Amino acid sequence: MAPVATSATASLPASRLHGQHDRPSMVAVGTIIWLSSELMFFAALFASYFTIRSVSPEMWSENTQLLNVPFASINTTILVLSSFTCQLGVFAAERGQVSRAGSLLQVGKWGLREWFILTYVMGAIFIGGQALEYSELIHEGVTIPHDGYGTMFYLTTGFHGIHVTGGLIAFLFVLGRTYVAKRFTHEQAVSAIVVSYYWHFVDVVWIGLFATIYLIK
Repeated sequence: MAPVATSATASLPASRLHGQHDRPSMVAVGTIIWLSSELMFFAALFASYFTIRSVSPEMWSENTQLLNVPFASINTTILVLSSFTCQLGVFAAERGQVSRAGSLLQVGKWGLREWFILTYVMGAIFIGGQALEYSELIHEGVTIPHDGYGTMFYLTTGFHGIHVTGGLIAFLFVLGRTYVAKRFTHEQAVSAIVVSYYWHFVDVVWIGLFATIYLIK
């Protein structure tokens, strides 16, 4: 088995094993530029939300009473904590640890897979909680065509939910590569890192949305 492993290693370019330390990753740079455009998109949504709210304060006062702030707070806490688990997965990727070095209960020895799977579960719980909240609000009559509040509520939170779902798909892609590839390379570590950039971004955006929608009444 040793000669096979040596041959496989030799067939890989050095940049794939260790990266090119004299220049930044183009994937990471491209992701940051793309996230900057996404930031402007959400800024437009925030601007629309506050503009419509400023001309219809009574509508906002009536509808915000229907929001389940304690439930949304718990859901938000889960999403924010998922940023920490995601970053722990990145730390594991940076040191080349794909899977856990001990039992499942030894959290300190977890690798990239365990941390990213936990992050995925927490993100899925957030989306499930958001879907449950939508069903309750629709039952109360808060819908997109009902009024301006419903339109802005579902647009802002809905677009964010789509972004979270995209992040969950990205986690599956990164995890799938760790199982398919015979060797964990620098390219896979970079993939994990850029996915973490995206995940931190959607978490920070949600903190702003949560404060705007649920706390500022």
